[in-house]
Amino acid sequence: MCDRSQFLVGLNRLGLSLDSSAVERILLYCSELQKWNRKINLLARETTAAEMLEKHFLDSLALLPLLDRLNGPDATLLDVGSGAGFPGLVLAAARPELRVTLLEPRQKRAAFLSHIARTLQLRNVRVKEERLEPEQRFSENFACITSRAVAAPEMFLSLIEKTAGPETIVILMLANEERQSWDAGRWQTVEQLKFSLPFSGDPRLLTAVRKRCS
Repeated sequence: MCDRSQFLVGLNRLGLSLDSSAVERILLYCSELQKWNRKINLLARETTAAEMLEKHFLDSLALLPLLDRLNGPDATLLDVGSGAGFPGLVLAAARPELRVTLLEPRQKRAAFLSHIARTLQLRNVRVKEERLEPEQRFSENFACITSRAVAAPEMFLSLIEKTAGPETIVILMLANEERQSWDAGRWQTVEQLKFSLPFSGDPRLLTAVRKRCS
């Protein structure tokens, strides 16, 4: 089971606050993920409920301060390679007014994302069962684009370059500060947020970047 008390402690340690409805949605999401994970490979089978909450749900929710500050809660978000919904679907569960597009090419994972969006009644979530190619450009202008472990930062920025508009904020989810070479090229760092996961203490770095003005 996904432990409510542990989740609330984790939120508090990250300095985050969610209303009771958002907490209920995320705990239900976690419970459904546990059920589905027994049948299809969404996460490593040995992942415990405690690890799910910390290393997937809380890790995703840590984007909220950046997202709210840079774009506002009713912005548009593209999550590339969403997998089991991290971070995009978790952010939608926390901010149901957020308009989220989840890009996931694998059919079974896309089916899971659609199931969770229906179960949580997240009407602003779209699941697109497709892969983003470097030459592809979405017609929609997204306020924010993010991804979790799809590719190294430089490769990811190259992948979404045509989709990102001049005002689009791209949030990179990093474990350290080693790779910063994009800052000298076509992208500039707008803001960074360092934090540690609340129970394991694993370090994290969120880096928000935007295209440089030509």
